Amino acid sequence: MKKILVLGATGAMGKYLVPRLADMNCKVDAVALDKFPLEHPNINSIVTPNARDGKYMLELLANKYDGVVDFLVYNTELITTFLPMMVENCGHYIYLSSYRVYDNKEIPIKETSPRLCDTADEQLIKLSDDYSIYKARGEDVLKLLPQKNWTVIRPAITYSYLRNQLVTLELHNTVGRAKQGKTVVLPEEARSVQATMSWGGDVAEMISKLLFNDKALAEVFTTSTAEHHTWEEVAGYYTEICGLKPLWVPKDEYLGIVNDFKYSNGSRWQLECDRLFDRVIDNSKVLDATGMKQADLMPLRKGLELEISKIPADFKWRPNERMDNYLAKCGIK
Repeated sequence: MKKILVLGATGAMGKYLVPRLADMNCKVDAVALDKFPLEHPNINSIVTPNARDGKYMLELLANKYDGVVDFLVYNTELITTFLPMMVENCGHYIYLSSYRVYDNKEIPIKETSPRLCDTADEQLIKLSDDYSIYKARGEDVLKLLPQKNWTVIRPAITYSYLRNQLVTLELHNTVGRAKQGKTVVLPEEARSVQATMSWGGDVAEMISKLLFNDKALAEVFTTSTAEHHTWEEVAGYYTEICGLKPLWVPKDEYLGIVNDFKYSNGSRWQLECDRLFDRVIDNSKVLDATGMKQADLMPLRKGLELEISKIPADFKWRPNERMDNYLAKCGIK
């Protein structure tokens, strides 16, 4: 029985990956800030706030795992410590990067497509510690190491239980506002942009088939569906499923709602250097390595309906006062 460590086990992909690995007769240590929600004889839930403490992690790795799937976030300060430690202390290490590393220089996107850290027109982002940049730096660290027992995965936007995105908005501002009968403000500039959103169950299946796969060693994979839609079409799915009412406004007004500090660039870069890029994915490499087929992947409309149907009726929705205030000024509910 193989021993696998999953770090960040209760996230969008981990929720599906951990039981998948357990059903494959693997012994899984599921590490997260909260208890893994499924009881299974092959799942050991480890609740800890210390996963990014180097000494704690080294003690955990002393269990000699056959594989580590790492969904944790390491900024530039941490990657040169944690990534060498991981590959030296397990059989196969899977590193979570992101499709956000890609620039907007090639469509469809392939694993060899230009990355923002190398070719971005926005020069400041290349000098920053933005998510898209430190994820790419982590990839580069792995490529410099003598060990070749690693795999880089680059998921697109991944929706799952209580993870329902729309442009840069998350659950409380998408499904939550729709359930409360409130309008959702979206950036006009994103309306006709092509977006890719993958179901967490499909991405977990891809990861499970890359783990211990010789084709995956020292390779990079965009773990994503090839299905794509404009953000207006995606918003339309939310309207059909849960009654979402979109209001498309100029992006500067939108950013004023989602970002409460004018000089913080994170929200702007997420929008301008990702969600306003046409994200059309060529996923042939991961399908070839895993033996999966695009036709077997979850269609977006069906997947959104499935995950939204799981949300408890008494779920507590967080308000968005800035969005409410903006709409009040416009005379809209």
